[in-house]
Amino acid sequence: MTAAGSLAVSGADTVAQAVTALFVPGDRPERFAKAAAAGAGVVIIDLEDAVAPAAKSAALTATLEAVAPDGGGARVRALVRVNPQGSRQYDADITMLLSAARTPGSGLLGIMVPKAEDAGALRQLRADMPNHLALVPLIESALGVVNALKLARVPGVTRLAFGAIDFALDIDAEGGDRFLDHARSELVLASRAAGIAAPLDSPSTDIKDAGKVADSARLARNFGFGGKLCIHPAQLATVHGAFAPTQVDVEWAQSVIGAEGGAAQVDGQMIDRPVTERAKRILQRAGKEQ
Repeated sequence: MTAAGSLAVSGADTVAQAVTALFVPGDRPERFAKAAAAGAGVVIIDLEDAVAPAAKSAALTATLEAVAPDGGGARVRALVRVNPQGSRQYDADITMLLSAARTPGSGLLGIMVPKAEDAGALRQLRADMPNHLALVPLIESALGVVNALKLARVPGVTRLAFGAIDFALDIDAEGGDRFLDHARSELVLASRAAGIAAPLDSPSTDIKDAGKVADSARLARNFGFGGKLCIHPAQLATVHGAFAPTQVDVEWAQSVIGAEGGAAQVDGQMIDRPVTERAKRILQRAGKEQ
């Protein structure tokens, strides 16, 4: 199998399985390696919001250099958030990145499309992409939420992601988590209905307050998200911990599996198929499959 062929499996799979996705500005190449070493499930090099208009070209150049093969492999393996479809920078981003992706040993894992709303445009992009790349539509508007199922059903879409700050601005709502319940539910439902990986939730804007980061991550997990975007390495361990089952969860799941086919209830709770399936999922996430 060629180097590109090996990424054909691991690129999309890495993005689909990631619990944490860490943004790093595209015009700060000195941070790329640090981001890659921080322990995130996937690194996202950002060419959009984190980069000033005057630095867009330099950011793209730095990104291409980072994912280019360097002896034994690419300097960085990363998802790249490009500029929005229809923007002046978008065509250059896509043309150069897709060209880079076809080089054996490229570290490009895939493309994140911000302000995703148009399933037709997304379908055209997917058709132009090598099969091994992940494709992640970032939902950040009312129209994006309304079209979430159409976007999720575009063949080759890996998973959706939620941009809460831009979404709240678009609908003129307060930015607090609970004002966005409907949008979060829509993305989770669309992903499940389309049969793709559970979506990535919007990042917490808190960096130093681990309690607030944990609360936001637990909220996302309870909604059914599969992971969370992060804006600082300090958030990673907290998010991972919030998405992992607690010891109490594991003990409950083990008691349920132990009673499967036997007692009709555990701690006063009826044990039927949905309950045992939930228990099995908890043990799977905890790495304690029975």
